[in-house]
Amino acid sequence: MDSFLCILEQIEILPDEKGILRIVKDVVIKFNELNEKYDYFIETLEREELCEFIDEALRTIGYNPKGDITEKWREW
Repeated sequence: MDSFLCILEQIEILPDEKGILRIVKDVVIKFNELNEKYDYFIETLEREELCEFIDEALRTIGYNPKGDITEKWREW
């Protein structure tokens, strides 16, 4: 999450939709890998909290996600 937040903090101009999705995809794939490596520790509560954290972080840079922005890549 730290690297995700650092990337968002470095954004000076809001990227286009494609750029935002690329950033989200990267963090979701990293969580997929961690989840698999550590015996599928991400369950419903953790998933909801992670998704909300990602949404809130995106809102801080002025992007308002519609729906579950992680769903396309999420395996947890």
